[in-house]
Amino acid sequence: MNNFHEEEVVVKTFDTQLLKRLLKYAKPYVGLICTSFLLLILITLGDLARPYLMKIAIDDYIAVGNKDGLKNIALIFVAVITGSFACNYIQVYILNYTGQKIIYNMRQELYSHLLRMSLSFYDRNPVGRLVTRVSNDMENLNEMYTTVLVNLFKDIFTLTGIVIVMLRMNAKVALISFIAIPFIFLSALIFRKESRKAYRVTRVKLAKINATLSENISGMKIIQIFNREKYKYDEFFAINDEHRQASLREVFVFAIFRPSMDLIYSFSLALLIWYGGGRVLQGALPFGVLFAFVNYIDQFFKPINDLTEKFDILQSAMSSAERIFMLLDQEEEIKNIESPKSLGKVIGKIEFKNVWFAYEGENWVLKDVSFTINPGETVAFVGATSAGKTSIISLIARLYDIQKGEILIDGKNIKEVDKYELRSHIGVVLQDVFLFTGDIKGNIRLNNQNIDDEKIKEVAGFVNADTFIENLPNKYDEKVMERGATLSSGQRQLLAFARALAFNPSVLVLDEATSNIDTETELLIQDAIKKLIKGRTNIIIAHRLSTIQNADKIIVMHKGKIREMGKHQELLDKKGMYYDLYLLQYKE
Repeated sequence: MNNFHEEEVVVKTFDTQLLKRLLKYAKPYVGLICTSFLLLILITLGDLARPYLMKIAIDDYIAVGNKDGLKNIALIFVAVITGSFACNYIQVYILNYTGQKIIYNMRQELYSHLLRMSLSFYDRNPVGRLVTRVSNDMENLNEMYTTVLVNLFKDIFTLTGIVIVMLRMNAKVALISFIAIPFIFLSALIFRKESRKAYRVTRVKLAKINATLSENISGMKIIQIFNREKYKYDEFFAINDEHRQASLREVFVFAIFRPSMDLIYSFSLALLIWYGGGRVLQGALPFGVLFAFVNYIDQFFKPINDLTEKFDILQSAMSSAERIFMLLDQEEEIKNIESPKSLGKVIGKIEFKNVWFAYEGENWVLKDVSFTINPGETVAFVGATSAGKTSIISLIARLYDIQKGEILIDGKNIKEVDKYELRSHIGVVLQDVFLFTGDIKGNIRLNNQNIDDEKIKEVAGFVNADTFIENLPNKYDEKVMERGATLSSGQRQLLAFARALAFNPSVLVLDEATSNIDTETELLIQDAIKKLIKGRTNIIIAHRLSTIQNADKIIVMHKGKIREMGKHQELLDKKGMYYDLYLLQYKE
């Protein structure tokens, strides 16, 4: 199980091709991004102007007692602050609006891609990992778009502007102030390397937590029934502790870097005050220039800290982007051909011709299976567990692809027809009915607006589901909890029959549809089945042989092969495998 939960480690932290691919999603919003970029230039100019205006106020007006000039410079200062605030507000709004639009489109694309993936893909990928892709990893990209891409230029402009202004004001004092720059870059280099390692491990552990949580919460009933709470708690404690240690390592790296920057800043400031203050005392440097330098040094370190953090965000985004694109680049295993055939009106003839199928490698689940189901026939598949019965119904709907042989519906190879059209003609009622959070009618129509409320009531009445729906407080508007937890197995089964009938399939598949049902509900379900199978091709997977005695054909499966085929009485007369199964169930 741990291997199943292990997250892949992405080695690359920056890839220009990856960045180009990300920027393609921003292309439709290039106008908004350019506007944000221009506003950033104005904001940067405003930030650079403030210390310089203070320098002018001190040296040119306060020092000489010019009140009118001081008043004018104060008004200019207020205008600059107000303008910067307005530009900053608009820029932040535009940037976040654009980021949300981009992430919205990317998340839609990713979810659409997941909907197209085959069931074998979900066999290999835990739900928690996929949820991490759609939620956490997408948020990392959102942060990159809103925090890094445009604001990165602001930091570069700010640093460049500060260097130019300081050199123009006093080159010697500026060079003294820049002595700390090599130490800044050395600290940033070390931080980047260490934070990259720490972040990568943290992301791996987080995905592992999500995968474990998803599985354990879904299986909470089993955990509690078998009294495995302590074991599962210890298992999660170990995984959570790994994440804690990885997070602490990340915090430790930041905890060293931040004080280091503060130390270098304090050193630069002390050096500036020592040298600049001495020059002021000697009368060789105006006090306003020293004041401006102190402000510019403060402004100089902020972008450096921001740039380092932005690198961390960029690195996080690159890691997330690579995982998202790895997912998007996984091709559909079950594809439609370029020009698929249309099934047209399906009469329901199904043929298996020498079919071989394995979920993995050559571990064959079906071995050279051949049979024909004629239109309108009811055919039952029986056999021990792992005989291959359920695999057959998955293959008919092309949820998996076979490795050898052919499957035909109305004489057409299902690989040559539109898989979505194929599935629209097949209705399936499974033993474990899945219900979505919502209401009763929503679970019957499955968001198909062509199925109106009248149709829902009609099909529910036809399959006897109305016997319990009408007794619910809100009837067809009654809320359904996750997986239909508040409904009994029989009630969920009746809703599944109503759902199948609402879509009016040409082929109906019943997979253990009467298992684990109380006697009273079973009578309702048996009545529903009799009504449902009329005028359709029906495939029934059953363990209880009493439910299939009237089938037109019974196919006995064993270890992936067809062992016997015929009607109920014919198979009993043969006294073969079916006869043995029958005796096991009716020996009393």
